[in-house]
Amino acid sequence: MAGSCSLTLGGLGLVPETAIGMVTLADDPSEVGYFKSMFASHWHGAKPADSLILALSDFAGRQAVPRVYAQSLRTLFREIAETDPTTTVKAATGIRQTRIWSKLYRFQRDGVIGAIEKLERFGGCILADSVGLGKTFEALAVIKYFELRNDRVLVLAPKRLRENWTIWRQNDTRNDLAVDRFNYDVLNHTDLSRDGGLSGDIDLDHINWGNYDLVVIDESHNFRNRPTGAEHDSRYDRLMRKIIQTGVRTRVLMLSATPVNNRLNDLKNQIAFATEGKDDALAGHGISSITATVRLAQSQFNKWQALTDERRSSERLLDMLGFDYFRLLDLLTIARSRKHIEKYYGTDETGRFPDKRTPINIYADTDTTGAFPPIGDINKEIRRLTLAAYAPMKYVLDSKREAYERRYSQAVSGKGTFLQSDREESLVGLMRVNLLKRMESSIHSFVLTIERQLAEVDALIKRIDAHDDTFEAPSIEDLDDDDPLVDEVGIGKRVKLLLADADLPRWLQDLHHDRQRLLSLLAKARPITAARDAKLAKLKEHIAQKRREPFNAGNGKLLIFTAFADTARYLYDALAEEYPAQLALVTGSGANKTNVPGIASDLASLLDAFSPGSRGGRTDRQIDIIIATDCISEGQNLQDCDTVVNYDIHWNPVRIVQRFGRVDRLGSRNAAVQLVNFWPNMDLDAYIGLQKTVSGRMKLLDVSATGEENIIEVEPGDRMNDLDYRRRQLEALQSRAIDLEDLNSGVSITDMTLNDLRMDFTQLPEQLRDAPAIPGIYAPIPASEDFPPGALFILRAETEAALATLDPADPLRPHALVYIGMDEVVVVPHSNPKKSLDLLRLAASLPEATVQEAWARFDRATHNGDRMGTWTNLLERAVAAVGGKAEERAIDALFSRGGAGVAGGGDLDDWEVVAWLAILPPPQPRDG
Repeated sequence: MAGSCSLTLGGLGLVPETAIGMVTLADDPSEVGYFKSMFASHWHGAKPADSLILALSDFAGRQAVPRVYAQSLRTLFREIAETDPTTTVKAATGIRQTRIWSKLYRFQRDGVIGAIEKLERFGGCILADSVGLGKTFEALAVIKYFELRNDRVLVLAPKRLRENWTIWRQNDTRNDLAVDRFNYDVLNHTDLSRDGGLSGDIDLDHINWGNYDLVVIDESHNFRNRPTGAEHDSRYDRLMRKIIQTGVRTRVLMLSATPVNNRLNDLKNQIAFATEGKDDALAGHGISSITATVRLAQSQFNKWQALTDERRSSERLLDMLGFDYFRLLDLLTIARSRKHIEKYYGTDETGRFPDKRTPINIYADTDTTGAFPPIGDINKEIRRLTLAAYAPMKYVLDSKREAYERRYSQAVSGKGTFLQSDREESLVGLMRVNLLKRMESSIHSFVLTIERQLAEVDALIKRIDAHDDTFEAPSIEDLDDDDPLVDEVGIGKRVKLLLADADLPRWLQDLHHDRQRLLSLLAKARPITAARDAKLAKLKEHIAQKRREPFNAGNGKLLIFTAFADTARYLYDALAEEYPAQLALVTGSGANKTNVPGIASDLASLLDAFSPGSRGGRTDRQIDIIIATDCISEGQNLQDCDTVVNYDIHWNPVRIVQRFGRVDRLGSRNAAVQLVNFWPNMDLDAYIGLQKTVSGRMKLLDVSATGEENIIEVEPGDRMNDLDYRRRQLEALQSRAIDLEDLNSGVSITDMTLNDLRMDFTQLPEQLRDAPAIPGIYAPIPASEDFPPGALFILRAETEAALATLDPADPLRPHALVYIGMDEVVVVPHSNPKKSLDLLRLAASLPEATVQEAWARFDRATHNGDRMGTWTNLLERAVAAVGGKAEERAIDALFSRGGAGVAGGGDLDDWEVVAWLAILPPPQPRDG
């Protein structure tokens, strides 16, 4: 380069100039010829640096998709205030030399690194990987990391899962991690409600609750509800106050495949453990109020649910939820689904998950003789029961009612008062549902329930008949609950009622009415013994057929689930004679047993004998069939078995998925797994409708894992109260074995966390990490099922006008990712950056030959890049799409309190293209 560039008309090349400058205007042909000759002389005589030639060749060459992906990650994750998670995990601890680390797959190691980073930065993390992906092993690696730093660790687990954790501390042949010498404490969730005694080898009288550096909460969704208005501390409150907020700084790792069950508030209550209950703990990360963020997201979710089916899409939900909720989840959660692992990590390392066979649906009658009435008729009889024995407040005299309401009503924070009469009405509704579900479960369970209710009705009738109404009892307000006189002149355990204060004639009338109906039901049900039980006969037929013709060679194991211990014991007794030395019963109530000689009846021994391969048990004495309640539907590795039988259908489809997750797991040796569902012999819509008719006006009560009775409002956001939603999910269960993410018709947490992509960024090969950045780098790929034809753009806002179109809470701001189809319709909006990045990641795994073939087609179609009109149009549409979303937010803001609109959106000059993919339509015949 030679010449001056003065700020004059001649220096700027606007008018002729006598001196040669950097910009020279030449209008005479001889002058133009002179300049061309001079340029040729300099060009051919120059000796450019090899590095420049290589760089120019590199920039102009066909780029590989992995490089496009790498440059995108470098741009996105270097320009946000994030630390490198791999540097957070200090190598000096020796974690990478431990046995547990060597047992992890790559996706699990990514999860561990991400969890440690969140624990260090924010004080907590929710590990929400889907069922069967090995959350326990990931948590063990996190625990080992902190133990190597000499930190004290506590694991809180449901009582039924305690041995899943204690085994790794023991010098036991089943402990494949013994060399790591784990030394954490293990307590049950229920121990938080105890003031003393022993839990294993821990003395609760002297435990130093505030001295734990890390608390791991297994099945943390059990703490999703925070009771209000209780007279004593709940387990939730004790965990928060005694462990997290007291003593040393405590980090909290929560494990749950279902951290959000019915309401988004479920997540907020768990996040509070990480933030020590401080609502503004994440203000420095763009979340000024956790409560407000979740409340707004719940409100938007409720609005989304009210939309028509054709408008209720996952993309629309992501738009409505907004980036605040996205960022909240991204900061504190790690969530990968089975489909996500298979698609973006591949199965070369992990091996394939077992194939899910089409479910077997068995529609069973009750009585082989056909004498027992249909379940619909039984439901009508149940609805006619007053269940007066369980609603004493209904019979309190009007003159006495106020005193009882003052004594037993419960104040609910922010929600007024929950009357005892309302509580009893809810209880009656639940008991009707329970009676119907026991009828569906087994005729034996139904008979036992009727007999118990009859006994309680008879006892109450007898107590009322014996009442001396000449005795003048004191007022209920003058008596304490533990006053002996209450038991003499009244009834009740927790809620006391003086018989003198009740309308006894009306009460007796309803009790005798119930007694006659219960006796009628019992007379119909009691004659149906195991020999006449049509449903039991169907189960026996299936077991025999499965064992004769196993679909996995030599595997005759079955795991049979029922919601009721009475049914489980009935099935065990009915099958024990036909299957000697092969059967076990697991109910979690201390009544476990087996007919296999030499095997103890404790839970661990039974499960080890049932699934020795997955649990490290002995193989010389095995159990082939387990009949169990839902006490083992979570957290157990039983993948030696390949068949799960739902002997009764749980109202909540999540429970059915969790049951199947015991065998449908990573590391299964079975090529396929089978789900078997027993259904009442009636139409599904009628079956679903039974719940509504049987429960009446009941308010929904939730007896949570915290042990307290909690009031859950029946809100639009509570999917389990949506009968249409439940019908659709149960209908789906009849045709395929669904995953947890299939139950969510909106979006899952997996769609809203970027942890895997950050891990990809930190693990880029050196040649990709250090490769020179190429402005606007791109590559073509062929269209496929995952990639409809179009273009995927990674854009960066370069002006204030462009920045104004991006939500301030967007974790990737100032960038926007948009996927536009060839029809100029948005395929993936910029409100879903995770989806676009996942697609870019997937594209980077395409075979090189496939991409080179796409390059050849692209070069032909664009005349080696000279005709890019199609792609320029798509870029303009992408920029317009980002601006359009900003206009939608502006309109919404105008109708919000204190809202203000944002105008504009910028044009192409306001944005820089960081990278992009051209997704080519299928080749036309002329393309070859």
